[in-house]
Amino acid sequence: MTLKSSGRLLLCLLLCLAVGFLGSLVTRPQIATWYAALAKPSWTPPLAAFPIVWTILYVLMAVALWRLWDRAAPSPQRSKAIIWFLIQLALNAAWSPIFFGAHAIVAALIVIVLLVVAIVMTIAASAQADRLSAWLLAPYLVWVAYATTLNAGIVAMN
Repeated sequence: MTLKSSGRLLLCLLLCLAVGFLGSLVTRPQIATWYAALAKPSWTPPLAAFPIVWTILYVLMAVALWRLWDRAAPSPQRSKAIIWFLIQLALNAAWSPIFFGAHAIVAALIVIVLLVVAIVMTIAASAQADRLSAWLLAPYLVWVAYATTLNAGIVAMN
């Protein structure tokens, strides 16, 4: 791997992990208080699962973005995939402040549904530029779809 490629990978990791870290700054203070008081669906995972799963997903997302940027040939398909990636990342970054920061669970549900759509679009666009990037995003789609059911369950129960 060249120095340029390594630098790109590092930037992608920093970007994706920064989104996760910033979300955790809003989330953590609410876990023992506001979130603990919410009625939650029976399929809610243990709290310890969230930071583990999200760290893995952010790393996979970063590698997918790096592959699009560094390994995929320049093309309209690659550009489209990167734009969709950045859209979904912005929606991802918005969810925690809306759900945990503003306690706006209905607005958060709207954002997470849009996030699922954006991830699907990112995967579809990525598949045209770099198939492995698309596959790297598949676990993220599965987890966010699951998280969407949790958010919807919280809305219904509260």
